[in-house]
Amino acid sequence: MREIVFDTETTGLDPKSGDRMVEIGCVEMVNRVATGATYHAYYNPERDMPSAAEAVHGLSISFLETKPLFASQADELLEFLGDAPLVAHNAGFDFGFLNNELELIGRKPIEMSRMVDTVAIARKRHPGAKVSLDALCSRYGVDRSHRVKHGALLDAELLAQVYVELMGGRQIGLELSADLQSDGEVEGGRSRPTAPNGPRREPRPHAASAAEIARHKEFLEWIENPVWSS
Repeated sequence: MREIVFDTETTGLDPKSGDRMVEIGCVEMVNRVATGATYHAYYNPERDMPSAAEAVHGLSISFLETKPLFASQADELLEFLGDAPLVAHNAGFDFGFLNNELELIGRKPIEMSRMVDTVAIARKRHPGAKVSLDALCSRYGVDRSHRVKHGALLDAELLAQVYVELMGGRQIGLELSADLQSDGEVEGGRSRPTAPNGPRREPRPHAASAAEIARHKEFLEWIENPVWSS
């Protein structure tokens, strides 16, 4: 199963009051294993950057005003997303900004049925515990030492690791499927090792020879006060 873990950075908290998405980072997973495929983009918000928002992600308007408009990059983003479920932390926030950008350019919003919210999953799995991304990284031993400020792609990469743990850990990637092809190629997103085709080698003898046993006995006689004779 293909899923996209993503995160956004914005100019504020409410797209309906004029706040805009300025960065998106996406990580592709198949059967909850990162494939290495990512998508990352910055966008010119065509407005100012409040100091409170800049303090969170470090993106200044002087940096962003040289970046493309969302409208010019929307097709390649949507192509990367495809029809996969979209995983985000506090996903309603990220979906709200992404769909606002799509609506502003007259594009169809992404259906909320595709939304997977890791905050909701974490609250169900760890009731009463902190469920921020930092807290979950600490809980699951995910290294976030390089996270000085929020960044969409970095946070998506961290969340992808946390998501795997929330859904049961790395052992899920060890499942075998009966529909695998005999040549080891993946069918349904899973893989297994193929049987070797080379000549069969007879098992090697592993018992000690009489000469080896005699040498071992001679060696033991040199040991003074062995513990096994006490």
